[in-house]
Amino acid sequence: MNPKITRGASLLFAGLFAGFLLAVLILELSLREFGASVYAQVRLVELDSLDTLAVATLLPAMIATTAVLVPAVRARTRIPRLPLAALVLLILVFAVTLAVNLPINADQLSWNVAAPPADWASLRDRWQLAHVVRTAAALAAFGCLTWNALTDSPATARTPGSGALVS
Repeated sequence: MNPKITRGASLLFAGLFAGFLLAVLILELSLREFGASVYAQVRLVELDSLDTLAVATLLPAMIATTAVLVPAVRARTRIPRLPLAALVLLILVFAVTLAVNLPINADQLSWNVAAPPADWASLRDRWQLAHVVRTAAALAAFGCLTWNALTDSPATARTPGSGALVS
């Protein structure tokens, strides 16, 4: 596969995913000023389609980032650190999502907007804390991929007269 395409796809999907999580974080923090019924209603709206958007951006980001690493693994050369760090961070996002966010999402699907559960605020806080962790990890992954794209080229060049490798 073309390295420019895999790097571009990795950067694109990681950026879309990080931006999506950041938008959800801003919405969630705005909801902290509202009561249980408003929070429950907005969460039900969020859960209608946002999980689909998360899957449609996170999985391609993970796949494309893995594809960036595959040529180095196959050639048994040095693994590029920034894409590797990005992949580890995306896996962290996936793990936090599976361990914390998705179980709470499943629970919230059964909430009655008129009468949310008594512990709704503690569930909200747990969900939001996990979301902060995964948003920070996704933004860091996007940062790693962006830095990699800005500083590393697929072809290695030599600086004239120095013999030093410049990437």
